[in-house]
Amino acid sequence: MTRRAGSAAAALALACALAGAAGACAAQAGDKPPSTFGPVIGSALLCRDQLDNRYFYSWLKTAFGPPYKHEGGAYWFRTGEASLWGAPVTEVMVSDDTSELVFVAAVAEVPPDQLEQSIRTASGIRHLAADGSAYPLRVSNPGSTIAYYNTKSKIYCAKFKPLPPRP
Repeated sequence: MTRRAGSAAAALALACALAGAAGACAAQAGDKPPSTFGPVIGSALLCRDQLDNRYFYSWLKTAFGPPYKHEGGAYWFRTGEASLWGAPVTEVMVSDDTSELVFVAAVAEVPPDQLEQSIRTASGIRHLAADGSAYPLRVSNPGSTIAYYNTKSKIYCAKFKPLPPRP
């Protein structure tokens, strides 16, 4: 699924380049997310896909233009009017190469309990509270995590980088 979505993003980039308006296309794409946003980014956030930070960086840059900041071991992209599982998503982050983890994360404009309910309704995946604290992390069986981010949510999938092949 990821490769097909990547082909659509590549086709958009090629069309913009041929038109000589790559900057305009990226800005336009930032207002409205590509139709593949849910399958590509949503699947990655739910840990249903392989995590390759270079692929996701390239995909996000093609879809939304260059990242607006680079901090905390991640590139941050604004996503315009994007939504996942019916919840508005304002930012997506992808790890750089400074961490031992590869991750994709997103900020949703709803509290964690509401995001969890939306994901469960849309995909059947449950995120259970990790403990009984007032602000627990919510973790799914595939490994995605929903965390409190002030009054919003941050959802992410993080995995250790694969080991290099043996000689």
